[in-house]
Amino acid sequence: MNAQYPVARPRRLRRTAAMRRMVAGTRLHPAELILPMFVKEGIAEPQPVSSMPGVVQHTRESLRKAAHEAAEAGVGGIMLFGIPAHKDARGSGADDPDGIVQVALRDLASDLGDALVLMTDTCLDEYTDHGHCGLLTADGEVDNDATLERYASAAVAQAVAGSRMIAPSGMMDGQVGAIRAALDAEGFAEVPIMAYAAKYASGFYGPFRDAAECAPQFGDRSAYQQDPAGPIGEALREVRLDLAEGADAVMVKPALAYLDILRQVRDTVEVPVAAYQVSGEYAMVEAAAANGWIDRERVIMESLIAIRRAGAGMILTYWATEVARGLS
Repeated sequence: MNAQYPVARPRRLRRTAAMRRMVAGTRLHPAELILPMFVKEGIAEPQPVSSMPGVVQHTRESLRKAAHEAAEAGVGGIMLFGIPAHKDARGSGADDPDGIVQVALRDLASDLGDALVLMTDTCLDEYTDHGHCGLLTADGEVDNDATLERYASAAVAQAVAGSRMIAPSGMMDGQVGAIRAALDAEGFAEVPIMAYAAKYASGFYGPFRDAAECAPQFGDRSAYQQDPAGPIGEALREVRLDLAEGADAVMVKPALAYLDILRQVRDTVEVPVAAYQVSGEYAMVEAAAANGWIDRERVIMESLIAIRRAGAGMILTYWATEVARGLS
């Protein structure tokens, strides 16, 4: 039988910072953090993203500098997104050997080697003129199976350029299997895939679409991303399908509004689980802090601890370098 008050006093283990630190059950490490980064073709200076204070669209040179700073801070990886100078209906820049992401990957691979993991988003929305994540049919629907061929080609181009982990985010059925088959066929069987397995059609993505210049020109993405109020078990079904197709790790996106899903996934699978602290989460904290309504650093750490406690072994966050420096 457990002791009760006044014998039991839980506050004994909270009295000092040293005591709290010693008994902490949830810890962050810099290597668990992944920094999303944007690189834009054809700009001479980094371009601030107005809806994400502190985040920029990088030039090739500023990207190299920021990536080096992330590596020095101990950040585990970077997730690279590209904005091409020209877009078209098929997202040609996604697999162009001289496309902005492929060029930037070669820069970073040369500069950093294996100091951190170079990761690439494999989707088409940043490259298409219509802003959707795949090819369109004549009536404007996203053509799932035709899009798989484009994802596979983009993944191979990224691997050739130096990507060490492919991360398909488009939520097309069969995307992991198509990419795995293409990588294996081209001699990249050792390159892992981290699937955006449970990605929701969320209102928290708005600032990202400013940064990646990928807002849909019509409609939305609800027909392929998961419904926040969707069927019970849908997320786990998506995760299991991705694992069956060859995913080496899985991701839940967004993070804070889906901690319940994150915990379900963590309790179900035996592979690494990531969560993406998305642009809207970042922007809300920065905006509230700028108005003096919250303690910025405290809220950043509290939000990351919550994501870690819910089961994420890796966290994509725009604060990765800043937090890693603080932890170090």
